[in-house]
Amino acid sequence: MGKYFHSVRLEKDKCKGCTNCIKRCPTEAIRVQKEKAKIIDERCIDCGECIRVCPYHAKYALTDNLSSISRFKYKIALPAPTLYAQFTGLQKVDRVLAGLKLMGFDDVFEVARGAEIVSRAIEKRLEAAHRKPLISSACPAVLRLIQVRFPELLENVIDVDAPVEVAAKVAKEEFAIKHNVPVTDIGAYFITPCPAKMTAIKSPLGKEKSAVDGAISILEVYGLLTGQLKVPASVTFKDKEEMAGAKGIGWANSGGECDASGAVNSLAVDGIANVIRALEDIENNKLSSLDFFEGLACTRGCVGGPLVFESNFVAHTRIKSLCDTMQEGLADTEKIDGYVARGIADAGRELKPLEVLQLDSDRLVAMRKMEKIEELLARLPGMDCGSCGAPSCRALAEDIVRGNASEMDCIFIMREKVRHLAEEMVGLASKSEQEEE
Repeated sequence: MGKYFHSVRLEKDKCKGCTNCIKRCPTEAIRVQKEKAKIIDERCIDCGECIRVCPYHAKYALTDNLSSISRFKYKIALPAPTLYAQFTGLQKVDRVLAGLKLMGFDDVFEVARGAEIVSRAIEKRLEAAHRKPLISSACPAVLRLIQVRFPELLENVIDVDAPVEVAAKVAKEEFAIKHNVPVTDIGAYFITPCPAKMTAIKSPLGKEKSAVDGAISILEVYGLLTGQLKVPASVTFKDKEEMAGAKGIGWANSGGECDASGAVNSLAVDGIANVIRALEDIENNKLSSLDFFEGLACTRGCVGGPLVFESNFVAHTRIKSLCDTMQEGLADTEKIDGYVARGIADAGRELKPLEVLQLDSDRLVAMRKMEKIEELLARLPGMDCGSCGAPSCRALAEDIVRGNASEMDCIFIMREKVRHLAEEMVGLASKSEQEEE
């Protein structure tokens, strides 16, 4: 598939070399060298945490422009349910769907409908699961995190596609049949709240090609949609019988997947740091009685993505209120069961570990390097201050062993070295004065 695509990028001119990003990166994928941040591509999972914490806006997410939809003869918008939480006082989502059509899309297919199909597929998998807990495959940042830091848990990842992938497949199929056009003429674009989704489209995990053709940031469409929603005579979305229900829209919040799939003995965790701790517990068999684990990189779920306008607290409440006013249960159960039976939600992928953390392919050499790291750690102060440009003393020790840093990068060691040199210079000066006398 060629070089791995990353949505998260660095704008060096804006970077001031502060250490905010290196302390918050969950995979220690960022270093500060020569007063500029550097993203280590192999370690990055595109969670967007660095975008969120950078005070100088030096990190950004590369997504598709709205104009890119012109590449296809027919264009379908795939709005994430998080989009609905960006607007004040929204009681029905049909206004948003109609607004997307006015922006140039020929049709709109809610990702929440894909979530309803996936929910049913998860329910089926839970009934037949032999290895537990099953781990959700919805969040691409968490999937890549497992590949990088928890490869032993890859067998626990449920073999079900993410809702946006399922939505794209169904949307193209239904549109092609309805309008008698070839699928190749149809482009499906995800209105995304996070950079990890863009990455998953350009570099799909475990498979050759994504069913989604592009991803447009919610921030990019927010202004246009807001203006359209303020117009009283705005066009309404006519296909109300094909709109998603509360269960699908609820996926925007943390715990929504567990609720929609009926996973009773389940655990939903949001926030990448919290997800890491939970995965560590699963890896150490502390949660062996659990049936299903839903992990989302963003706080409070997809509503907390880095590419949204509204705060996660407000958005979380709006999604909950919106779902409370809608019908319970899944929409058109018979149709959903038909898609599941056909296997349209099957991922059909092979997730492999990403050996980005190993010190060397030769085990003996790796062990020697590990010993060297421990020796270095004994000399380093253990402050984990980040002033060296690495997130921790252990990370600095690893960088030194890999040849990417030196002990003098540690300000404490450098200060001690300077002090010794100063003392030696004073001693030499005193000795020189005594000799002259």
